[in-house]
Amino acid sequence: MADFGEILRNIGEFGLFQKTILFALCFPNLILPFHFASVIFTQSDPERHCNTDWVLGAAPNLTTEEQLNLTVPREEDGSFSRCRMFVPVDWDIQDIREFGLNETTGCRDGWVYGSMLYESTIVTDFDLVCDQAHLLGIAQTVLMAGILAGCLLLGPFIPVVLMLLFSVTTGLCPTYPLYLASQFVAGIGYGVFICFVPLGTEWIGVSKRSWGACITQLCGAVGQAILGGMIYFIRDWRLAQLVTAAPIYLIFHRFIPESARWLLDRGRTDEAKELIIKVAAINKRKVSDSLLEKITIKENVQKGGIICLIKSPVLRKYFLTIILAWFSLTVTYFCLSLNVGNFGLDIFLTQALFGLSEVPAHIICIWLLEAVGRKASLITTLVIGGFLCLLILAVPQSNAIAVTSLAIGGRFLTNWAGSICNLYVQELFPTSFRQTASGLGSIASRVGGLLSPPLSMLAVYRWSIPVAVYSSLTILSGALCFLLPETRRTELPDSTRQAEEEEDTERSFVIHKKQTKME
Repeated sequence: MADFGEILRNIGEFGLFQKTILFALCFPNLILPFHFASVIFTQSDPERHCNTDWVLGAAPNLTTEEQLNLTVPREEDGSFSRCRMFVPVDWDIQDIREFGLNETTGCRDGWVYGSMLYESTIVTDFDLVCDQAHLLGIAQTVLMAGILAGCLLLGPFIPVVLMLLFSVTTGLCPTYPLYLASQFVAGIGYGVFICFVPLGTEWIGVSKRSWGACITQLCGAVGQAILGGMIYFIRDWRLAQLVTAAPIYLIFHRFIPESARWLLDRGRTDEAKELIIKVAAINKRKVSDSLLEKITIKENVQKGGIICLIKSPVLRKYFLTIILAWFSLTVTYFCLSLNVGNFGLDIFLTQALFGLSEVPAHIICIWLLEAVGRKASLITTLVIGGFLCLLILAVPQSNAIAVTSLAIGGRFLTNWAGSICNLYVQELFPTSFRQTASGLGSIASRVGGLLSPPLSMLAVYRWSIPVAVYSSLTILSGALCFLLPETRRTELPDSTRQAEEEEDTERSFVIHKKQTKME
């Protein structure tokens, strides 16, 4: 039977068909960052005081300053309390002025906000302040949990419907619990799109395979930059949520076919042959009769799946290493992303820089993956990215430019590493396990995203704790990537034996290189 690399060389390794698939995968990545708007663009500690309009019943003509002096206690520095008020009493205004109020309580009737960067956020609409401030981190966690759940679902139509419907309902939710539920379901739709990436890569030949992983991520970076500009002009989170739902109408994945490589591996040769003929026609190529005859011959059907991983110690080593790397870089990426407003510079500028800095990262990544290889690229990006984040601990927090620069550098490199992992995980494993490995890798990545908000919340005890944890994790995972083989310019393995041979090939290359030096 012809290997799939030979088939691709005949029907076109990067023709119109592959470019169409790549475009279909790119557009969702462009708009998906918008769905993080409501949990990123928030003022976690806005200027505020308790709503004490109860006193206006006794004296409707009080000025704001007089009202605060009578009903809100002061802090030690002389400012009005943000979270306490005097207990309401049924007195006339003369008695309140003469005797004053002494007993305090938490805000009973909500807050009055002032000096806001935004017109409205989930913090101000749902009063996520004072003893409810931790609920902001929960909102971020729930969205990540939805994305994780989405990784476990299949099918292209369901996520489009979920994202469209619940992006709209999120912007209309009147209460915080309903907001959480809506965000969770919208996150499911977000997560399912991750399953499409291997489909594009499996149709692209060796020479252009890095494009399949990097171009889709590049569009995500552009989306991040656009997000910063969009929120600069739309300061109301509800309106922003409704606006971001509109482009989902344009997402259409029905023309993304199944992987012919996977069909052949399952013994469904007739379906695979029909699909290959269609792809060749789209690429204006003709499949030779001799190649079609080879395609119809299927000597054995490998149904390994997860069993491949269980039986092979080599594949287990690859899997655990790449999973840890993907998990670590996602923890770092989202810890930096969700704290975009805490680095000291203008949040809109920082968000735009976050996105724009990733554009050259993915462009360079395409070239570097072919020039240097997967292994060296992944080790370098993880280790250097982790060290840049670790350097944040050595910089005074008051130096906003230095902190933001290091954060952008760390995010730049970890995002770059994410593109490499997307490609690497597909090149390490055989066809029977490739889709499963990519799915499990995505799940590990989303678990990292899920744990990012709780990890960031540890900053209330000491700001350096989250930074130290995610930086160390990234450096460690980068060092462990020395265990992986190099897969540059190799065909995707179709069997467990071929996948295991990659390590033997690299070991032989290293031994030969050492012997050459000795001679």
